Amino acid sequence: MTRAGTLGLGDSRSPRSATVLELLFDIVYVFALARLAGRVADDLTIVRHTLLSEAGQTLLFFTAMWMIWSLNALLASTYDPRRPDLQAVLLASMFGTLVLAVSLPQAFGERGVIFACTYVAIQVGRPLYLVLALRGHPSHGFALRVLAWHTVSGVFWISGGISGGLGRGVLWSLGLAIELIGGHINWATPRLGRASLASTVNVSQVHLAERYNQFFMIALAEVVLEAGAAVSFPGFSTDRTITLVASFVAVVSFWRIYFYHVRSGHASTPSGEGIQLSRWASYSLLLIVGGIICTAVGFGQVIEDPHPPIDWALVAIIFGGPVLFLIGRSTLEQENRNAPRCRALYFGAAALLVAAPVMVLLPPVAVTAVAAVILGGITVYDQRAHKRGSETNPTL
Repeated sequence: MTRAGTLGLGDSRSPRSATVLELLFDIVYVFALARLAGRVADDLTIVRHTLLSEAGQTLLFFTAMWMIWSLNALLASTYDPRRPDLQAVLLASMFGTLVLAVSLPQAFGERGVIFACTYVAIQVGRPLYLVLALRGHPSHGFALRVLAWHTVSGVFWISGGISGGLGRGVLWSLGLAIELIGGHINWATPRLGRASLASTVNVSQVHLAERYNQFFMIALAEVVLEAGAAVSFPGFSTDRTITLVASFVAVVSFWRIYFYHVRSGHASTPSGEGIQLSRWASYSLLLIVGGIICTAVGFGQVIEDPHPPIDWALVAIIFGGPVLFLIGRSTLEQENRNAPRCRALYFGAAALLVAAPVMVLLPPVAVTAVAAVILGGITVYDQRAHKRGSETNPTL
């Protein structure tokens, strides 16, 4: 800390391992993901002609919360998060995220202004700090470009918070789209160019990969929370026990596939040497976590009401969640152009999609059991395809 404090922000380097403060930051996301899972569950209980609009709102919230986390993870993987000034930024983002999670149920109602203003404060405050702290450093221009994009998107977020009804959803969607497009094109800005962050500073791939691992584990806990909470109150029964076992198999399968799947010809080591995350890694994490949340809600809903008939939307959640996870995990790592692409997870996603339409004819408990069996089979097939060693705690 003494040495870090004597260096400018541009000269600091991120440590290889995540700091305790970053783990503290993730605690807020335990609550935030629970709120999002609650919204997904609520979406399944409404009339079907409004399902798409409600699901769209949930997707917007989920993507916005993911944007905050991913940019904070990138910040801490670029500069030293042990610096007092960066700790202040992370703590401010942490409190803001807590306010967002609390406001989320009524964000399209009376708390819209609070949600929008808090979100803009986080997304504009972070690059504003970097612009001030990196004056004279080569990465100052990059921070300035990020600030410009978030300032423009902030206008739409604030305008949407002030307005109501359909206009709020449209304006917030435009604001979020601006941020997504900006990140995709390296925040290209007239007169300031579009040079990537990697060309001006060194992003610690090992640190970023560890942060992804930690966020994945938080999301995975949501399956346990949803299934466990659903069983706890009414108690055990044959149907609930079968679904609880199926949810446990899903958790183990997600864990095994996430940590042990490696593209053909590309191996990671326990120390994390040589890790290179793909350009689409953050978007892959979005699919992974989204898929896990959908799976958690689906299994939880069946435990709460295991009696037939099953609804097509619930089938889509139970089978669509693992499909999103498999697609996200298959694109997480850097592609090795000299090795053949591993198709194990794509085959698994295809098997889930083929089996899903038939599931509307089965009891809900049977649907969860089939989903768990398919996930278990994908896990075994993926393990045999890679013939991994005996690492007990592999990296990405």
